[in-house]
Amino acid sequence: MMVFLLSFIGLALAALAVLTRMILLIGSMQRDCPETGPAARLVAVTVATGFCAIGAGGVLLIAAAFPFLAQAPVVAFFVGLGLAVLCLGLGFSHAVNTLRLTLYRSKVLADS
Repeated sequence: MMVFLLSFIGLALAALAVLTRMILLIGSMQRDCPETGPAARLVAVTVATGFCAIGAGGVLLIAAAFPFLAQAPVVAFFVGLGLAVLCLGLGFSHAVNTLRLTLYRSKVLADS
């Protein structure tokens, strides 16, 4: 059971790290824009930090439920990993949308 739990935590946190890096890369690409450039880095770091904190909490919460399926550790591993990846993917899309919307609002406020 412990091998499956540690494997789950490692894979889920690796997925979290990759998605957090993607948010930072998207923010750095938007930094080249002359209109939203100054705010892009700050917003990207803020959104990535929030995503990473909430995602890590979700991964640990799912890991805490592993003992409920102690009789079937393989099932717990795949169900937990599937749920974690699904939740991280939804959180990633929401974080990127928040990044885009915040940069759009900073551009609109700068123009007015």
